[in-house]
Amino acid sequence: MKFNDFQPIYVQIMDYIKYQIIRGELKIDEKVPSVREIASTLKVNPNTVQRSYSELERENVIYAKRGLGNFVTSDPDIVNNLKEEKAKEILSNFLNEIQKLGLTKYESIKLIEEGWKENE
Repeated sequence: MKFNDFQPIYVQIMDYIKYQIIRGELKIDEKVPSVREIASTLKVNPNTVQRSYSELERENVIYAKRGLGNFVTSDPDIVNNLKEEKAKEILSNFLNEIQKLGLTKYESIKLIEEGWKENE
């Protein structure tokens, strides 16, 4: 994973974990990799990963079991909300860029439909 300079690293790690959950790489009630595992994989300080996990727990995305580690939420609504929020964020960024190009709503929809056809 490459980190950018525009967001704190702990926020980027949170997004990394959320993406794994959204894509189903981490499933409901599945154990999340340990702080040390993530720190080693991403080559960051374990305290940074712990901060990410604390925030994810505060958001109810993960929960801790004493002595066993951290686990993905057991609430499918939270996972669905994560997916919807991420989709809205991507859509908002897309629309901002499309509008900067001066494309109309119709032209944008046509491009999206063509893109879907090409990727089927």
